[in-house]
Parts: sequence; structure tokens; C-alpha cells
Amino acid sequence: MRSLEENLEQRRLAHLYRRREVLASAQGIEVTIENECLLAFCSNDYLGLANHPEVVRALQEGAARYGVGSGASHLVSGHSAAHHALEEELAEFVGTQRALLFSTGYMANLGVVSALASRGGTVFEDRLNHASLIDAARLARAKVVRYPHADAATLAQRMAAARQPELITTDAVFSMDGDVAPLAALTALAAKHGARLLADDAHGFGVLGRHGRGSFEAQGVELAAPAIYMGTLGKALGTFGAFVAGEAALIETLIQQARTYIYTTALPPAVAEATRAALRLVIKESWRREHLQQLIARFRAGAARLGLQLAPSLTAIQPVMLGAAETALAASRVLRERGIWVPAIRPPTVPVGSARLRVSFSAAHTFDHVDRLLVALAPLTRDAA
Repeated sequence: MRSLEENLEQRRLAHLYRRREVLASAQGIEVTIENECLLAFCSNDYLGLANHPEVVRALQEGAARYGVGSGASHLVSGHSAAHHALEEELAEFVGTQRALLFSTGYMANLGVVSALASRGGTVFEDRLNHASLIDAARLARAKVVRYPHADAATLAQRMAAARQPELITTDAVFSMDGDVAPLAALTALAAKHGARLLADDAHGFGVLGRHGRGSFEAQGVELAAPAIYMGTLGKALGTFGAFVAGEAALIETLIQQARTYIYTTALPPAVAEATRAALRLVIKESWRREHLQQLIARFRAGAARLGLQLAPSLTAIQPVMLGAAETALAASRVLRERGIWVPAIRPPTVPVGSARLRVSFSAAHTFDHVDRLLVALAPLTRDAA
């Protein structure tokens, strides 16, 4: 068996070794790394709320009132008035009976699947699902059937052949490709087979839809059983945590049976207060979503003129497809030399041969920022030719 050092060296040779960057500044479109100021296109802070003064002030006031930690799990003594109010406001916003807070989206997905999937049941997974959904099905010890990416027709065939369909799990917006799941078709299939649909809308919540209610709103699909909605709070809302929304019986079941809810310390109440402030901004400042869409359109038009190969995404995630891991790393280094930070995404995060620059936009970006990015990307197309 190879040693740990040998395994690490093998990753370096394959251009798959990952390094952390240490930020010396607040999160934003301009960040400082080792005294270097960079224009960043790599954050999930889609609406520019992570450093918003109203959100920061709510966090500070929440800490002054509740302290910096919750002290216990929700079912012991850690469920505060701030948590309860946030759950009620999230449920009202997305249009469900109830919502339940989790510490992370990863824990939310694990909690839902482990609570609802049985060993004899079948969980159907989109082939490009987030790691949390993949791990959730594995830990539940259910039978797992994967279907081709966003292919509802093939999924229908596989569900028809299954003995006990229980869950369909899918990203609503796929985190590395930026495309979306066919939620209407998936919801219909779940209903037909007496199953549930768990939609992970981490990258759609707050961003998509006329009111920012996410991918179901954007696609004109009613958010109701058999659908289960998971949204995260650390992306468009700029804070931390996640929630699951659905009918009252679902939420009560998760409170009783979701191990990742029961056996972990609750989110700090101050973070819940900051999230409530961020949600208010999402509701009243629709210009953030509108501006974000304008930035995306400007980038895609400019990229097309340059001949860049983009994924078919209309969301804030705009992957520039480059193929080899080494090529993506080299492109990221070139951008860094030009004062722009866009990390290379490589296997196993994406399939072999599909390494890319994952460009992500924020409502805090300007048109000038987009143009600067396009100028920096232009030589890459010449180099490839």
C-alpha cells in the first residue's frame, strides 16, 4: 500500500493537488491574498450580501443579545427565538407550511435522505449530483440508481422497473455546470411512483425566480409535496447554514429522525439574526437579481465573441470549459497574474476531461468588472488556437 506521502505526490503529478488561499480581507468582489489585491469571480456570494452593513449590524446586535454560540442542539436548549423566527420567515418566503434549520447544506441532505430512505427502498440520483446527495444515499444504505444528467425520460424507465422507489434526489442548479434540473418532470415522476423529490437549491435560492424564491419559482413549478426543498444560507444570503422546507408532517419527521439535526449544536442565534436581515434585503431589493442577470448576459455575449467554450448555463455559475486539469491550472495562473482570481476546477469535482474555470458572478460586480475579465480571458483563446 502506498504511503500518504506517495499518494500526495501522485496528486501533484496529476495536477490534482489542492491548496487553500488565505484571505486577509472581508469576503467581496475584491479580496486580499498575501498583500495582493485581486478581482474575484469565485465566490457564491451571488447577491453581494456577505459584507452588507445591515447584515453585519444584525449579526453584531444578535451577538450582543444572544451571545456567540447556541450552547446546545435544537432539541436540548439551543433553539432560540431567533432560530424560530427565521424558520417561520423562510417557510413563508418559499411558500411551504414549515421550514427547519440545519447547520450546513451537506448536513441537511444527509438528514433528509437518512430519515426518509429505507434499506429496501431505491434512491434515484442524477449523475452530476453534489457530493452531499451522493453520500446521503450511501449512508442510508438504500439501493442507489443513477440516471443520466437531467434525463427525465431515462429516469422514468428506471423508476418503472424499480421495486420500491422512495426518493429522487437532484441539484436544482448544478454547482459546477450552472444548468438546472427539470423540476416539473421530476416532481411528476415522484408523484406517479409514490416517491419524494429532494431538490438541493443551494445555488438557486435567493437568486432565481421573480421574487428570488428559487428554482421552483423560476420554472413555474408549485413547491408542494412530493417535493422537498433544501436551500442554503451561505450563498445568496451571505451568511451560514441551510434549511429544509415542506409540509408540517415532513418537518416533524425530520425533527424526530434526522440524525444530522438531532445530534449537532444549533447554528449561533446571531447568525440567524443576520440571515433574517439578509432575507429582508432579498425581498425588497429585486435590483440585485436583475443586475446579476445583466452581468451574466454581458459575459456570455463577450465570451461568444471570443470563441470561449461555455457550459449551457444562464445562472450565476459560468464555467469556461478547458478539458485537461493542467490546462485549467495554467489558465487560472494567467488570470491571477492579471489580477483576477478564478480557481481551476478539476477531477474528482468534475469528470475527467472536463476541467474548467468556474466563473461565478455577484450582484456587486459591475459591467466594467465583466469587461476586465473578458480582456484577461482573450489571450487564452489565442493560446488554445
